[in-house]
Amino acid sequence: MSMKKKRVSLLLTALVTLSMALSACTGNDNTANTNSSDDPVELIWYTIGTPQKDLNRVLEEINKYTLDKIGATLDVKLIDFGDYTQKMQVMVASGEPMDILFTSSWAFDYVQNSRKGAFLQLDDLLKNQGKGIVDAINPAFMEGSKVDGHNYAIPANKELPAQEVFRFNKELLDKYNLDLSSVKTMADLEPLLKTIKENEPEVTPYAMVKDFMPVMPFDYVIEKMPMAVYMDTSDYKVVNIFETPEMKEALQTVRKFYLAGYISPEVATSTSVDDLYKAGKWFTDRAATQPLADNLWSVSYGYPVISTPASQPYIYNWSVMGSMQAISANSEHPEQAMEFLNLLNTDPVLRNMMDSGIEGVHYEKISSNMIRNLPEAKNYDMATFSLGNIMINYLNEGDPENKWEQFKQFNDSGIPAPLLGFNFDTSKITNEIAAVQNVKEEFWAPLMTGSVDPDQYLDKANEKFKAAGLDTIIAEAQTQLDAWKAANDK
Repeated sequence: MSMKKKRVSLLLTALVTLSMALSACTGNDNTANTNSSDDPVELIWYTIGTPQKDLNRVLEEINKYTLDKIGATLDVKLIDFGDYTQKMQVMVASGEPMDILFTSSWAFDYVQNSRKGAFLQLDDLLKNQGKGIVDAINPAFMEGSKVDGHNYAIPANKELPAQEVFRFNKELLDKYNLDLSSVKTMADLEPLLKTIKENEPEVTPYAMVKDFMPVMPFDYVIEKMPMAVYMDTSDYKVVNIFETPEMKEALQTVRKFYLAGYISPEVATSTSVDDLYKAGKWFTDRAATQPLADNLWSVSYGYPVISTPASQPYIYNWSVMGSMQAISANSEHPEQAMEFLNLLNTDPVLRNMMDSGIEGVHYEKISSNMIRNLPEAKNYDMATFSLGNIMINYLNEGDPENKWEQFKQFNDSGIPAPLLGFNFDTSKITNEIAAVQNVKEEFWAPLMTGSVDPDQYLDKANEKFKAAGLDTIIAEAQTQLDAWKAANDK
């Protein structure tokens, strides 16, 4: 089986650690052909993912199906992950013909492009051609992805909250009989890290990269920037995270770990610890989880990995907007585009063809809702998370029967973050954002990874952030947030 298809969606360890989560078979078979015209329509769909050798072969089968169901066929154009944003910006600006296009919080920015008029407002289409979508998708996705009160894209029905966990190499846990029951915070890791450091000189006790951030009780106005509100806020006051006692204490803990040798001395410039994972030479790290994540990590690494919660499962703007399909503002066939998206999100036959290819060529069924990949699957390995409702996918061999039930329970457990639904308009403060970004480049990684002493560097960082205009950004964010709070009875 393609490992890519089995890999877990790590929501944002760095926004783009991408999930190839697959799976089961539920949903309604919306069979009516509601195309008002007798002439078949070709829908042009730009979406994200590595171009696939067998795409056209699979599309032949898909198009027979969609022609019968909705009187439309597809021309799917795949653009690789690293190129997607730039290429789409150019094509949308030049008016390239397209009907459907992938957008998200991390690739071809959803909020920004909605406001710029790149996407059609979908409210009426959802009521008419998209009723099945509204019924099929967790309502928090639809509500949380509104921009200025309107839906401009259809979110994929997938894992909804983002929950951080501490992960552990279970072989080392067992070898030293270490107990996880008392591990709730980063500081609680210290005695375990000490044991590993003293007994396993070849092992990095805490595997960490330069974009590490401690789990903090904040919801950030802009991800990985220093403006935030507290998770338990009632007044929605925006703070500079580097002026809070919680951040100072967390940075002091990371500094202590760094000085004790629990973290690699090169951490502030390290972009990957894959070599440690491959060799099993790590003890703990932190990641975002989803149901069955421990199983997927263990399969991926080839040895057992277990985890314990490091945060609550919160629903953020960026987790709701992680994977979406919009209809182009210039589409000549918006009704048919919505009919197709409705079918994709409610019809297991179409969804699984789109995802896994042709039965008997790319996969075989081993039960009514479970499949096994065949060797040809290597020629058709799509980015599952990007293709709509994952909860009507077939199960992969080895998945538990209740996999999608577990996803639904995980989604139901999600706690809305305070800024869910608030979208900061930065158009008045672009210069200040750029200047603060420059200061961030200088101080962020060294501070967050413990590479410098926070007692000395926090004041220097705050001085430079203020000089760059951080207080102006915070004031603008506060003005917008106060208006949003009033309008939404927060």
